[in-house]
Amino acid sequence: MYNNNSEKDLVGAALTAGLGAGIVTSFAVGQGQHPMIALGITAFAAVCGVICRQFDLV
Repeated sequence: MYNNNSEKDLVGAALTAGLGAGIVTSFAVGQGQHPMIALGITAFAAVCGVICRQFDLV
């Protein structure tokens, strides 16, 4: 009846993790970090968020 692992939940997890990491890395770019490294950190955080949601680690 209730599907915990729906596609919307995975997208929400990716967006939440990406936005959270994006805020922090945008500050780091402002302090002089290379933008591609910041994008890599943001993408890595989004992937980790999806993996944690997929395996019910959160």
